[in-house]
Amino acid sequence: MGNLYIKALHIIFVVTWFAGLFYMVRLLIYHTEAQVRPDAERKVLQEQYRIMLTRLWYGITWPSAVLTLVFGLSTLFSGNWHLIVFRPEGRWLLIKLVLVLLLYGYHFSLQYLYKTQLRGKFQYSSQQLRVWNEVATIFLVAIVMLVVVKTGLSLVWALGGLLVFVIVLMSAIRIYKNIRSGK
Repeated sequence: MGNLYIKALHIIFVVTWFAGLFYMVRLLIYHTEAQVRPDAERKVLQEQYRIMLTRLWYGITWPSAVLTLVFGLSTLFSGNWHLIVFRPEGRWLLIKLVLVLLLYGYHFSLQYLYKTQLRGKFQYSSQQLRVWNEVATIFLVAIVMLVVVKTGLSLVWALGGLLVFVIVLMSAIRIYKNIRSGK
């Protein structure tokens, strides 16, 4: 019974972590777009975005990432999942853990973007940040599919489906850009 509570807490913090990751990049986009505003408006917007970014990053996103890890590892070991990671029936879990490690790499990339923007350096356009925002979506889809479907998921079908999903996402970003620019 206790394992179920730990697993539930893990899922709750995964959800809040992803919410933070998704909204963080949106705020970075808005912060970047504020650069082209008239001086008075830009200063007000950027100060507000700095406050919002900091509260989101350190109040929600980082704590959720840490608690996701704590409850995830607790679930892994209390449920004895660690015993099957390197067995054929645990291949899905091994792939999931690799994806989770890459997701933490994505998290650290946002830490870098956050710190860079707070220093007043805007290295990426809002369009580039929109594309980067979808990386979290790709991780979310891949990880959830692995967890739900597990061994019934053929690697070839999974990669093919993920590729189609990425193409659809990138097409949607392109269409949105064209709509915004009036084309």
